[in-house]
Amino acid sequence: MKPAPFAWHGPEQVGAAVALLAEHGSEAKVLAGGQSLVPLLAMRLTQPAHLIDINGITELDAVTVDDGVRIGALARHRRVELDDAVHRAQPLLRQALRFVAHPTIRNRGTCVGSLVHADPAGELTAVLAICDGSVTLRSATGTRTIPAADFFIGPLTCVLAADELAVSAHFPGRPPNTGSAFVEIARRQGDYALCGVAAMAELDGDGDLRRLRCSYLSVADVPMVLDLTDAWRCGPQDAGAQAHDAVDPVTDLHATADYRRHLARILTVRAAAEAIANAREQVAAG
Repeated sequence: MKPAPFAWHGPEQVGAAVALLAEHGSEAKVLAGGQSLVPLLAMRLTQPAHLIDINGITELDAVTVDDGVRIGALARHRRVELDDAVHRAQPLLRQALRFVAHPTIRNRGTCVGSLVHADPAGELTAVLAICDGSVTLRSATGTRTIPAADFFIGPLTCVLAADELAVSAHFPGRPPNTGSAFVEIARRQGDYALCGVAAMAELDGDGDLRRLRCSYLSVADVPMVLDLTDAWRCGPQDAGAQAHDAVDPVTDLHATADYRRHLARILTVRAAAEAIANAREQVAAG
């Protein structure tokens, strides 16, 4: 199939883009990487009257590193994945991005676009959640920054209003003596994960666990973050059991809910152990 007819707009400034959104509202869709939108257009699962192509807005094609990592709306997955400064500031981004589809997709798809798509199976949704990151939205009437805990409200649904443009996402930097890890299981390499876990472990100066948190994808309607510190201190299997009991997956064509719960248990132990090992390297390095 081919997309239904639409009017194309190519603004070159953010102000022009949000003015178009203010004018056309729910009748418009924003095109950045297009790796989710274009297939939906081709199958006519969405039929906007207006397509606002933001690829000409060069100010949105930025990645900056300071107290964390700020990713503009046009920054591609692959660019962020390969950026060494980004990796030093927040290693979990590279650890997760290598699981996003295939390099061809990552060369075009955008990080902010993935977040706005709000797929509960998306790797970056889990990363934003565990990092306590945020997304900045702009409209013709102003700008607001939404923390990750409030940004995702359901499957494929976020708080982005019809007249708003997501202009950037911020991922706080890695705290001292903190290690991270990302693991997932998919039917085939590049497929959406049946279950995935992002882990962040913080140690004290003696190498003892201070805090352990994990976030999950494909096992709930929105990214789920669990504090597993006390459970891990009792033993890795206790942490796995807490994850098993906390997740709320569904059965679909790819896996049963029980199998996804089993994966949450196994992957929690695996990701947490790797994150703690990485944190110990940080402690040893001083």
